[in-house]
Amino acid sequence: MAATTKVSALIAAATGCIPEEPRTPSIAPSLTFSEESEDQEEQLPVEPLRRRRASTRLIAQNSADIQRITGESTAQLIERCCGGGCCMKAGVKKAGVEYESIPLPDNHAFKSLALRIGDCPTLLTKITDLPEQTVFFEPPRRSSPAPSTADSGVSVGADASPTTPPADKVASLALEDVNTKIQPPNYVQPHPPHHVFAARIDSTRELTKPGAEKRTYHFDIDISSYPEEDGTDFKVGGAIGVMAPNDPAMVDEIFDALMVPRFVRDKPVLMKTSRGRWPTVWGEDEPRELLTTRRDLLTWCSDIQSYPPTKNLLRILAEYAADENEKKLLMYLCAAEGQGVFCDFRTGPHVSLFQLLSAFPSSHPPLDLLLSVLQPLMPRFYSLSNDPHDSYKTRDGKVHRLVEIAVTVHESADWLHGTRTGIGSGFFERQAQKFLAAQKAGESSPEFYVPMFKAHGQPLAKQREVRNQADLVWYIANTVDGRVFVCGSSKGMGEGVEDALVDVAMSKGNLEREEARKYWDLKREAGQYIAETW
Repeated sequence: MAATTKVSALIAAATGCIPEEPRTPSIAPSLTFSEESEDQEEQLPVEPLRRRRASTRLIAQNSADIQRITGESTAQLIERCCGGGCCMKAGVKKAGVEYESIPLPDNHAFKSLALRIGDCPTLLTKITDLPEQTVFFEPPRRSSPAPSTADSGVSVGADASPTTPPADKVASLALEDVNTKIQPPNYVQPHPPHHVFAARIDSTRELTKPGAEKRTYHFDIDISSYPEEDGTDFKVGGAIGVMAPNDPAMVDEIFDALMVPRFVRDKPVLMKTSRGRWPTVWGEDEPRELLTTRRDLLTWCSDIQSYPPTKNLLRILAEYAADENEKKLLMYLCAAEGQGVFCDFRTGPHVSLFQLLSAFPSSHPPLDLLLSVLQPLMPRFYSLSNDPHDSYKTRDGKVHRLVEIAVTVHESADWLHGTRTGIGSGFFERQAQKFLAAQKAGESSPEFYVPMFKAHGQPLAKQREVRNQADLVWYIANTVDGRVFVCGSSKGMGEGVEDALVDVAMSKGNLEREEARKYWDLKREAGQYIAETW
């Protein structure tokens, strides 16, 4: 009994030492002073005692905090998921659906694709339709002049008229006297009506040491003979465009994979397009008829390595696959059931056209159909590091104006050679190596060229494109990780693009002009609208 009394007394004495949550909540201070305020306070009901919770602390308020903590940004999700929910269906077999195991192609090109294909349904749904063919090859008309490369459907006659019938236009077409080994055909016009200029390499050298992880080359390019036209002044901080061709070796590999005979590759052919800008760069969207060669089209007009595969491309390969198992695999990638595998395929390392043709060697689609779905080959732009008025060289009694650029070679993994270079930087490296090899062999002035152009004044082109792509611009601006970049001269171009963006916000966001300007100001503060102008 005495022991029990002592324990009770000890508990009572220690009760005040244990911290407790206040039983009565704090009372808000009165906003007015009164001597009788204490008497006017209401007695609030006492809340029951709650168990104490662990303390919490806010550690992330924005994407920058998340990137600092996790080491990755939400933009990296694009590499793993297309957003279509296909990853939720991966590996899940539906009840009542019959599956089969398809033997995979046993070649290095297919294995390097790393496609994770298990059992495939015997019945596929929502298969991509065979894409529309927009490019057609025909034998050249007998009335066409002898080989001489082509202007894009534009008559070369002095008396040509816009109302000239198509047949007469075709009859007047001829292969022009253009050396397409050093420059593209005339129908490749980044800035119509101006053509690409073959500028001679005056000198080149490698800036990095042998064995460097990234190789960089310096080029002095002679522009003394560049056509004198308005808006073609070369200045420091400006840029030149280069129409870099595809690697000739890769072009021949594709011809071999498509089983295009060697005597046909350089033979003149009448090419017709039903719509689009191709094979020009930024020409009008209209049908075309021109005389050209298959090699010129594949070398100068279509990108064969820079873009991920599309379902349209895979669908064409499936249509012309002679092997039944290859056809099933390609159709599976084009169907709803293969969406997850296709997304992994598309968001992985970019594969070249030659790798796809080698992975499915039984498929030999017609070249003109293939050209209908390939992406156009676009120019590459390089910054100028000098003013050609101040940088020149005297040779043969003449003053040669030079522009200087530095090019770093970009490489990516390749299934056949281990690595492959980018189209633009790879072209420059090949030219540099050939130039240096010729000098080493004793040539005092090797002749190698860079097909280049100086951007001509088209002040409304970019603004017009922003307005034409208003839906896409508005969608990107309002996505969680979307960003809009503007780069160029602040005079004319920068102001015009900003006005176009304001117009987009007004039309798509139903905003007044001042509200639209405020919208882009807020985007600029949030780092979602970045303008680098000078």
